Amino acid sequence: MKILRKMLQLYQIHIKWRRYSFGKNLHVGRGVNMWAKNGISIGDNFYMGKYSQIECDAIIGDDVMLANFVALVGKHDHNYTQVGITMRHASRIRDTDYNWKGINEKVVIEDDVWVGHGAIVLTGVIVGKGSIIAAGSVVTGDVEPYSIYGGNPARKIKDRFSTEEEKAEHIRLCGLKGSDAGEENKDNRK
Repeated sequence: MKILRKMLQLYQIHIKWRRYSFGKNLHVGRGVNMWAKNGISIGDNFYMGKYSQIECDAIIGDDVMLANFVALVGKHDHNYTQVGITMRHASRIRDTDYNWKGINEKVVIEDDVWVGHGAIVLTGVIVGKGSIIAAGSVVTGDVEPYSIYGGNPARKIKDRFSTEEEKAEHIRLCGLKGSDAGEENKDNRK
């Protein structure tokens, strides 16, 4: 069984998802789906739980966990403003001639992030380094580094660490860059 899983993962990485970039120590669970108009880039030590999906352009850092049933999806995947065309037949981002909103938007998830079971993250969002997204949340805006967000729409619940000293020690022990990492990714969201 282990050999079959390994063969499936090799098929996915080298054939099915060959347009995308993956770091070392990738784990993808059963029933995972990935698609992006332009690209997906995933860092080292990435875990993606069962039945999760990436259905948009994405940049994902190192040591990131997506729990089961997590979805990274486009905010503007269908042109719902087309007059005289039903939603089912409206142009969508997968079309080669799609020219509406969202064409260059992506999700950015920085290092050391945990996205909980069933959470949804929309394009145009940066999930800051060291943060946690609660199960079932819908993330429509940026997430501050080293914080915990939850709800629909997701809002800040609290900081991940009780003190700045604890956060600094975590950053030091894990060999991470500082908590202002979100600034370097501002241009990556689009």
